[in-house]
Amino acid sequence: MESPQEPADPGPIGFVGDIGGTNCRLALVDWQNGQPTPRPFTNMLCADYPTAVACIDAWLKTQPLEKPPRFAVLAVAGPVRDGDASLANNPWHLSEAELQAELGLTKIRLINDFAILAVGVPYLNPSESVAIGPNIPGRPGGTIAVMGPGTGFGLAGLAGGTRAGLLVTEGGHISFAPTDDTELAILRIMLRARPRVSIERILAGPGMARLHAALEELGGKKLSGLEAPAITQAAIAGDPDAVATINRFCAILGSVAGDLALALGAEGGVFIAGGIAPRLLKQLPNTPFRQRFEAKGRRNGYMQLIPTRVITTENVAMRGAAHELASLAGLE
Repeated sequence: MESPQEPADPGPIGFVGDIGGTNCRLALVDWQNGQPTPRPFTNMLCADYPTAVACIDAWLKTQPLEKPPRFAVLAVAGPVRDGDASLANNPWHLSEAELQAELGLTKIRLINDFAILAVGVPYLNPSESVAIGPNIPGRPGGTIAVMGPGTGFGLAGLAGGTRAGLLVTEGGHISFAPTDDTELAILRIMLRARPRVSIERILAGPGMARLHAALEELGGKKLSGLEAPAITQAAIAGDPDAVATINRFCAILGSVAGDLALALGAEGGVFIAGGIAPRLLKQLPNTPFRQRFEAKGRRNGYMQLIPTRVITTENVAMRGAAHELASLAGLE
């Protein structure tokens, strides 16, 4: 195979972004030593801008560029169909055609944010994820799953470690499946508000608040109205009600991770991403997460061989997007 050619233009080959419900992270990408290399990203608050174009244009004006970038890859928190994306927890609508025209780009690609995380996982360094449960290797060449709670809940898979094996899903919207009487009661409470309760209705920042309120109601307590950051801080401080919420949240996360690992055959490992799990690194090993992950009846032994790891770097999405960018620019 011929080695990639250095681009004729010595400037950045383009830019990449990771757009979620709250944050829009953007970074220029250089081509160095035959590899796409993202620069440190800038974090923009989505709520400060009416559209993605306005946000990206404001960011570009702060960058030291001799000429405008020609290529872009944006990871978005929602499905992408025919070059269009509407985000589940963000009012922005994104269109490849509109972004390309309004930003003066040669090519742009929109891709689901968890799909780009899956692309980036093979480029993780060993120090950039932490084992929850046994520190075991995944099956070489096995399918990996990347999932996790943030503003929403995402899921993607990667079979064979290559872009051709990318599995783009909307798995966060699978129905919540209770496993005990407490979770059945939580489901009944949540069904009062909606006719269906998905994973994301519990395993996300707003979902943690709903879970806490449901547990308070079941305990006959006055509703505190706490949001996820306050619940997490209270749990760290030892508040018993907050600790109970975190334990239940992580238990449900373990069950869901195990179910999705079975569905994808993720023998290469399950990687937990998103904004919440890294904040719970000290708590997770002491919760029922791994026990519930493995508790799959006749497939318990199968589950014991699958590693579960929390991604601790914010750069994995940018790395995945940078490789997509290089492909878009004809460099990979």
